[in-house]
Amino acid sequence: VQLVESGGGLAQAGGSLRLSCVASGIIFAIKDMAWYRQTPGKERELVAAIDTSGRPVYSNTMKGRFTISRDNAKSMVYLQMNSLKPEDTGVYYCNSRWSDWSWGQGTQVTVSS
Repeated sequence: VQLVESGGGLAQAGGSLRLSCVASGIIFAIKDMAWYRQTPGKERELVAAIDTSGRPVYSNTMKGRFTISRDNAKSMVYLQMNSLKPEDTGVYYCNSRWSDWSWGQGTQVTVSS
């Protein structure tokens, strides 16, 4: 399985970014997917998950600001991040809902105040 994340970058507080992840080597449509975040000094945490039917689940700290979606035809999962805060800074990764696979390189998100 190969996971390739993209879309990160530098944003100002209150701004938006859209992350993308393409997965290969799996039957994407049958897997629940998720976005995770790792910030310096902290363990990797779940940001949002989406099941095979498109139903999302969000971490309480991201709820209302982030939107996860998927395109099964393209084997892609997305994370629309709005109202960004400096504490959203970190490296964002996609994986299955239960992080079954090796991690990709992630995509760095930096939010300035």
